[in-house]
Amino acid sequence: MWDYSEKVREHFFNPRNAGPLDGANAVGDVGSIKCGDALRLMLKVDPASECIVDAHFQTFGCGSAIASSSALTEIVKGKTLDEALQISNQDIADYLDGLPPEKMHCSVMGREALQAAVANFRGEVWSDDHEEGAMVCKCFAIDAVMIEDVVRANGLSTVEQVTNYTKAGGGCSSCHEPIEEILAKVAGERCTAPVAETKPLPADVPAGRPKLTNFQRMRKIEETVASIRPMLQRDHGDIEIVEVDGKTIYVNLVGACKGCMMEAATLSGIQTQLVEALGEFVQLLPASYLAVRGA
Repeated sequence: MWDYSEKVREHFFNPRNAGPLDGANAVGDVGSIKCGDALRLMLKVDPASECIVDAHFQTFGCGSAIASSSALTEIVKGKTLDEALQISNQDIADYLDGLPPEKMHCSVMGREALQAAVANFRGEVWSDDHEEGAMVCKCFAIDAVMIEDVVRANGLSTVEQVTNYTKAGGGCSSCHEPIEEILAKVAGERCTAPVAETKPLPADVPAGRPKLTNFQRMRKIEETVASIRPMLQRDHGDIEIVEVDGKTIYVNLVGACKGCMMEAATLSGIQTQLVEALGEFVQLLPASYLAVRGA
C-alpha cells in the first residue's frame, strides 16, 4: 500500500472546503469519472482586486485526490489570481509533506483545475480537448502537450514517472513508445543524456510474474474481493462483482457502503489491491456505469 504522510491522512479524513460554494464566480472542471478521477474547483473572486476570497471543491477519486483538492483550496485563499497561477503541482504535494510517486497525478489535476477556474473567471477559453493526432494515451485521454508540460515542470525522465504524474501509460501500455519519444525530445532540450533505449515490459506482464490465464485472472479477482469483504461487513456493508469486461471490473457496494460519502475512496482502495494482486492495471467502477455504457 501507499506510504501517506500524516498531513495527507488529515486532509483525506477531514477535508477542508468540500462541497458546493454559494456565490462561486470561477469554476474549473477537469478529469473524467470514467477515467477514475474528476475534480471541480470553485472560487469566489473579488472582481475589483481579483483576490480569491473563498474556495471549495468536489472530487471523485482516491484519498490523494481528495487530500490534494483540500490542500489546494487552503493554499489559494487570499491570493490574487496571478499569484494563484504560480502554484505548481509540486507546491501542492509539498504542502501535504509529499505524495507517493504513484499519486502525483492528483496534484497535477489540482493545478489544471486552478488554471481552468481562472480562465472561467476571466472569460477565457480553457480546454483539455485534444487536437487530431495529438492524443498519446487513449486509455486516459492524455495528449502530448500535457505530457511535455508535466515532464518539463517536474524534471521527469522515465515512462514510470510520466505514468505516476499523468496516468498516461498506465493502461494498455501501447503509448509507452510515444512517451519515450517525448522524454527524449525534452531531454534533448535540456542538453542532457537521452532517455534509456531499453523498452519497459508491457504493463500487463510485470517482471518475474507470468501472465495469468483468463480463468486464473477471474479467480484472483474473486479471491482479492473475498479478502476485502470481511472489512466491509464489519461496517455493515459488502461488495458484489457484477461483470468483468477486459480491464474494467464492475461492482455493487451494498448495505452501509452504498451511497456512503467514502464510497469513491473505498472503490479506489479496492482497485489498488486488485492492481497489486493481478499485476496489471484494472479499473473498478460502480455497476451503474453498465447502463451508461449500453446506452
